[in-house]
Amino acid sequence: MSLKEHIDNTRVPRHVAVIMDGNGRWAKSRGLERTEGHVKGVETVRKITEIASQIGVGYLTLYTFSTENWNRPKEEVDALMNLIVVAIERETPDLIKNNVRLTMIGDIERMPDFARQRLTRCMNDTAHCTGLTLVLALSYSSKWEILEAVRKIAAEAQAGELKISDINDTCIDNHLSTRGIPDPDLLIRTGGDLRISNFLLWQIAYSELYFSHKFWPDFSQDDFCEAIIEFQNRERRFGKTSEQVSKH
Repeated sequence: MSLKEHIDNTRVPRHVAVIMDGNGRWAKSRGLERTEGHVKGVETVRKITEIASQIGVGYLTLYTFSTENWNRPKEEVDALMNLIVVAIERETPDLIKNNVRLTMIGDIERMPDFARQRLTRCMNDTAHCTGLTLVLALSYSSKWEILEAVRKIAAEAQAGELKISDINDTCIDNHLSTRGIPDPDLLIRTGGDLRISNFLLWQIAYSELYFSHKFWPDFSQDDFCEAIIEFQNRERRFGKTSEQVSKH
């Protein structure tokens, strides 16, 4: 029996977020250029998107490129941008075939024109799909996102469009780049590091965290299923007691 068959289909997390870490270290450990790790990582994206769709995950958010990644060597940044665009364009027909909708979050305006325009075209091509929503976090960081939300809220308050008493959790949710996307139930990080790295800090307040020692290029569909199974074996209390949770 495969790990996929051990998953309780009635308790699949609606939203899984992934910090795809370890591409560069995977390549380095094999004496390859870092870009080779990113190329291999794209194959893993395809496999994990496929299994997530098969088991009924509603949203899969992948930390694809952070605002801090702009500080990497220009050659690596350029190669990454081109790789992301080419990979998504190549996969778009299969995304449509599998009813997967593509969307993006982040400081998209900071991206090169060619990348932004071509990725937007892929988003438009999959806009009619109603299955899994694949969310690419590109030029994204949580501190940037929260800062932008604060600025928008402050501007609306200053213009008299928003009262101070109206500012609550829902108000902030509606000003984030993830507006309309449910908070992650499960956050997976590969690569062995035990940190969040400025990713969805507001949204993961009550997410379950799962850390894998495997580098992203080695993370398999079975590894993903194992994370889902562990998630299903945890008790999510959201601040309540076990006794309170068991009553529902």
